[in-house]
Amino acid sequence: MSVGNRGKWGWLLALAWLAGCGGDGDAPQRQAQAKAVAGDPQFLADNQVWRDERLAELRKPDGWTTLVGLHWLELKAHYIGSGSTSGIRLAVGPEKMGMVQVVGDQVWFVPEKGVPLTVDGKPLTGKVRFFSDHDEAPTVIGFDEGKGQVSLIQRGNRRALRVRHADAPTHTGFRGLDYWPADPAWRIQARFVPHDVGHTLPVVDITGLVTDQPNAGVIEFERNGQTYRLEAIGEPGRDLFVVFADRTSGHGSYAAGRFLEVGAPDAQGHVVVDFNRAYNPPCAFTDFATCPLPPPENRMDLLVEAGEKTYHHPD
Repeated sequence: MSVGNRGKWGWLLALAWLAGCGGDGDAPQRQAQAKAVAGDPQFLADNQVWRDERLAELRKPDGWTTLVGLHWLELKAHYIGSGSTSGIRLAVGPEKMGMVQVVGDQVWFVPEKGVPLTVDGKPLTGKVRFFSDHDEAPTVIGFDEGKGQVSLIQRGNRRALRVRHADAPTHTGFRGLDYWPADPAWRIQARFVPHDVGHTLPVVDITGLVTDQPNAGVIEFERNGQTYRLEAIGEPGRDLFVVFADRTSGHGSYAAGRFLEVGAPDAQGHVVVDFNRAYNPPCAFTDFATCPLPPPENRMDLLVEAGEKTYHHPD
């Protein structure tokens, strides 16, 4: 379907939804919202393109829904594989895949002889350096004819193996995404108030690890006559990233909060906060991700009925 058709059908669906929900007392608000939506078909078309791209990202053969394991490296050496004799037992893959060695601040992978593996898409024939997601070019060990992947992540001083497989139940049974109806009223013109250069914000992830993130400044916006503030992660002059919770968290949206990307402030310190593009963190789809949680400053007493709703896993 073309972008133009998506915009047209999105507009009609939005009008149908607005006409069919709420009681008589909500009629003026619904009429105003319907008028705003009808008057901005380009907004709906652009929003639909963003949703399509978001869905395609999750459906990729190595997307977040393909995670099948997260294994922390606690020893200097671990044998890995799906067999019962492996120190780190994988959910899928060859019984014996190889050995992961930690030598000082470096990690190495020694493949099991005769096991067909790849490294960064090429046949793996010997010991290789295992670079993590903190390195410029992370290493990817492939198995099961490319369906499976093992990579290395680093969180603070800890390292873990992240395992993906294209046949993961969370991937093959992925149900798609659900959203509140797109509403231009949730695309808000906001102010950016910069912090001093070098300012950081402590952010806790789902494993309990606290990391000091670069904190460029605060985003301020008004809603229903109230002013709200969101601490933004990012470097001065660049795009911003927000982790937030609101009154829908656990009551329509993902309980642990949502993510939001915001473009860099303009020369006057203006930014656009589009809550229609609030989206779930990877932890909403898998138990094997390490997601940041909203800092206390970003837990808003506001009902943000916009963006992505809670994902319901297949039974």
